[in-house]
Parts: sequence; structure tokens; C-alpha cells
Amino acid sequence: MSHSRGYKKGMPLPPSIKKNDRLAYVLILTVSAVVFAAVVILGRVTIDVNLGFDKHIFARLNALINTFVALLLLGALFAVKDKRYRTHKKLMLWAISFSVLFLLSYICHHLFTGDTTYGGSGLIKIVYYAILISHIILAGLILPFILFTAYRGLTGEYHKHKKLARITWPLWFYVAITGVIVFWMISPYYN
Repeated sequence: MSHSRGYKKGMPLPPSIKKNDRLAYVLILTVSAVVFAAVVILGRVTIDVNLGFDKHIFARLNALINTFVALLLLGALFAVKDKRYRTHKKLMLWAISFSVLFLLSYICHHLFTGDTTYGGSGLIKIVYYAILISHIILAGLILPFILFTAYRGLTGEYHKHKKLARITWPLWFYVAITGVIVFWMISPYYN
């Protein structure tokens, strides 16, 4: 099947950006550190303001965005397995874009609502905290992996991209799915 601009299914895509590992490492590590610090610092700050709507709308939006990210990741996986590399690239860039939107919404939710205490007890509480803790740890660690994996794909270093993606994809998918699970488990306890 032929595609626009002479591209055919199964052909590797040409690089989208010029390789510059030194600059990439600096940018990726800086962005990752700044995002991590912002989430940690802003997670400890609450702004008490009347927004005129339910502040937990951001949590619902986060769950919806995480659902989209998980679906985009699945679509991208199926596309790459089917050697539809252009589709894979587009879906992965959309997943990254939605993840940026998620980050903004996540910060807004925590800024305007603060923390919510889980109200369940017994085994379900243990399950909730096991999911939450694993989600938080992996969410804090995944960003540089996502960015390095994207960088290797965009520079056309597909062997390195594939090697990183085998680690990044399942972790990112887990973070997206557990984000939705955490929302459904904690949402009954929102004030």
C-alpha cells in the first residue's frame, strides 16, 4: 500500500531531527528534573480559591487523559507491529502531547484541592496503596525514558529506539492504566 510522499508501509522513516546527543542529554535531563521538582514542590502547595466549578474536574480530566494515553500507546504498539511506522510515530507524538496536558491538569488538581485521604479499609486499602505507590514511583521515573525513546526514534536510530521502547512502553502503559485505577478508587472520597 502506497502512502503520500513515496512512503510505503514497512519502510523505515527518515530522521525527523538531527542527532545531537550532548544537547539531547542536557535538555532531556533538565526537563525531567524541572518537571519532577515542579510536581514535588507544587504537590505541597494548595491555593484556596473559588473557581466557580468542582475542582475535582481536573481529576476526572486526568483519568480521561490517562485513558487516551493508554489507547494511543496500544494503537502505536499495534501500528509498529504491523510496520505502519508513520502511524506509530503520529500516535506516539499524540501520547506525548496528551501526557503534557495531563501534567498541567495534574498540577492544577493538586494546587486547588490538596491531598485526599483514601477512606477504604482492610485489603482494599492495601491494594489501593500498593497501586498508588507503584504508580507514583514509576510516574516519577518514566519521563526521561519517554524522552530518550522519542529522541532515538526521531533521529532515526531505530535499533536504540526499539531497545529503549521495550522498557519504556510497558512502564508508561502501566502508569497510564494505574492512573485511571487510582482515580476510580479515590474519587468516592473527594469532598
